[in-house]
Amino acid sequence: SIESFLPNTSREVEEMLTEIGVNSFDDLVRDIPREVRLDRPPYNDQPLSELEVRDVLEELARKNASCSDWICFMGGGAYDHFIPAVVDEIGSRSEFYTAYTPYQPEISQGTLQTIYEFQTMIAELTGMEVANASLYDGGAAIAEGVLMAASITGRHKVIVSGCVNPLRLAVLRAYLRASGLKIQVTKVVEGVTSHEEVAQALDDQTVCVVVENPNFFGVIEDCSGLEGMIHSSGALFIVSADPISLGLISPPGEYGADIVVGEGQVLGNPLSFGGPYLGYLATKKKYIRKIPGRIVGKTVDVNGNTCFCLTLQTREQHIRRERATSNICTNEALNALRATIYLSWLGRRGVRELCERCLSKAYYASRRFQEEGLSLVFDKPFFREFAIDLGMSARIVFENLLSKKILCGIPLGWFYPQFENCLLVAFTEKRKKSEIDLLVEEIGKQVKARSTE
Repeated sequence: SIESFLPNTSREVEEMLTEIGVNSFDDLVRDIPREVRLDRPPYNDQPLSELEVRDVLEELARKNASCSDWICFMGGGAYDHFIPAVVDEIGSRSEFYTAYTPYQPEISQGTLQTIYEFQTMIAELTGMEVANASLYDGGAAIAEGVLMAASITGRHKVIVSGCVNPLRLAVLRAYLRASGLKIQVTKVVEGVTSHEEVAQALDDQTVCVVVENPNFFGVIEDCSGLEGMIHSSGALFIVSADPISLGLISPPGEYGADIVVGEGQVLGNPLSFGGPYLGYLATKKKYIRKIPGRIVGKTVDVNGNTCFCLTLQTREQHIRRERATSNICTNEALNALRATIYLSWLGRRGVRELCERCLSKAYYASRRFQEEGLSLVFDKPFFREFAIDLGMSARIVFENLLSKKILCGIPLGWFYPQFENCLLVAFTEKRKKSEIDLLVEEIGKQVKARSTE
């Protein structure tokens, strides 16, 4: 019987439902629309052999669209980069994925050293002095950076560029809902942050200004004029940066950022239907005791041998609540491990070469689109993605190209009603010239067909 494999017997289920105060399981889930509930057992009535089970699972898996089978031009914070075999090979070694918690360093030296190397690489990429062991994802990293800034300044207003990824902005709003902090989002002006609006919004209660670079539209922000006005008001400057882009673009540490955060999915982590990913956070050394999460440090043991341990950590069990910096008491260790392996494989020169490949493919695509009579929405420098104006609903084009197994980009109308006709397209080193030409050709057909109707 299938019940022999379930942790709860029918009698135990009845007891739990009674304790909750409902008559049946249907009553418990009555808020879930009936049309999306499974009306049959989630298993086969008859036992299956191993071969039959494998067939069933493979059939289910084929229902998912994979970037291995489809051509992906989607970006907006998650990208289809090439992941070398060495990342999977080393990242799946048992000493890493079964390692004990690094709170006992004597048996966790491998994990601790990996985290230490990750911190070092992030600090070098961002141009900052210290970095933590990683956070949940890019959105959580922005939120943790803002909360960190609030604990430093003791102020209450957060200014956020309207060009920050809208999904990350939603995470930030959720984090700050019960914090007492107020968010002011600036308008999108020609695809970049309005320096004038930031200057007008700054006052003596401003915690920080959050800017994304490159921003959600793929545009490279000119942050040179922001640092002075932000710091003159006593606020902190937070930059959310794509770590891959920092192989080519000036690191935020060079233009005055106080806290640098970002999403590390691009560092050797697959798309994985949206996660798990990893966030990073780097800052100046003077703010190290305000940093959320944990930091691994290098020291020596009683015999003078190099070793690693948790130097700073937020842990409710052994820190006074009033001095705790965050409720983050762990890190995305396996994802950070993959990022460390990936960056070690690329090296300093490899990161730059990767950036140049993405950049050249994106600019080639922009020229091809313009040859087709389509214009870029924003006439600004970009890195690996840009927005094009289709002159028709981008959602329709997106849906039509799904039948050709092409993920043509992100319809910006999903997030910005004023950009209903605009499509955000991204180009990684994986995209071939033939694939880019095919994309331009297929989108051109869609647009021409609509214009002749």
